[in-house]
Amino acid sequence: MQAMPGYDAPGLVELLRTSRRAVAFTGAGISTESGIPDFRSPGGVWTRYDPSEYTFDRYVASAQVRANSWAMRREFFAHNAQPNAAHRALAQLEEAGHAAGVITQNIDGLHQLAGSSPVVEVHGTAREVMCIGLAPRDGTPDGCGFTAPYTWGEEQVEAGDPDPHCPVCGGLVKSATVSFGQMLFPGVVQQAVELVSAADLVIAVGSSLQVFPAADLPVQGVKAGAALVIINDEPTPLDGIADLVVRGRAAEVLGPAVAEALES
Repeated sequence: MQAMPGYDAPGLVELLRTSRRAVAFTGAGISTESGIPDFRSPGGVWTRYDPSEYTFDRYVASAQVRANSWAMRREFFAHNAQPNAAHRALAQLEEAGHAAGVITQNIDGLHQLAGSSPVVEVHGTAREVMCIGLAPRDGTPDGCGFTAPYTWGEEQVEAGDPDPHCPVCGGLVKSATVSFGQMLFPGVVQQAVELVSAADLVIAVGSSLQVFPAADLPVQGVKAGAALVIINDEPTPLDGIADLVVRGRAAEVLGPAVAEALES
C-alpha cells in the first residue's frame, strides 16, 4: 500500500467512521508530541543512559543502578506531560462507539488520562512502583504484592533514601514497567491478543513495529480479519500488509481525522 501524507489520506476518515471495534496499537511516536522523548532518537533516553546498565538483573544486583533508575524516573515525570490530540482522538472514537480499546507499548499512562479504557499496557506503567522481592531470578518479579503510585519512590528518595525498599517485606522496589531481560507481566499479551482478534480495524500509531512480541499484535489482527492502518513518520516492516499507510505525526493526523469521522 502506498503511503499517503496527512490526515486526509484517501480512506482514513471512512475507515474510522465505519469502524465499530477499532483497536489502537500505539508506540512512542504518539507521546513525543506531549513532550516525552522517545528512547532511541537523538536526544532520547538512551542517548543519556546506557541501556545495557538497566537490565532487570543489573537492577537486582546493583544499588547504584537502582539509584540511577530513580533519577531517570524523576526526569521522565519532570515534563508533566499531558495527553495530546492523538490520545484524545482515540478516547473520543471509543466514546462514540467506534473503538474497543487501546494496546500500548508506552509506559506514560497518557491514554488513561485522555479517557481511554481498556488500555492494555504491554510494557507496564511508570505511574506505579512495585515490590519485586528480595532476590528475584530469571527476570521474574517475586514480590509481596506491594504497589504504590510512582510518587512514593520520589518521596523516599527526597527524604534521603537513594534505594528505597518495600515497607511491607523489605524487598526491592522498582517501577512497574518491563525492563530489559524482564518477563512480560502474566496475562498481558493474552489480553492484547483477545482485543485485536475481535477488532474490525487496527490503527498502529507512532510505533516502529520492530519490538516483539508486541509488534506481532497488528499482524494477528489482520489474520483475524481486521483492516490495518499505520500512521507513522517513517516506514515500518508492516507497511506491506497495511490497508492504508499514512505518513505524519500522530496528533496532526488523528486529531482532525477522527473529528471529521465523528461529524459525518
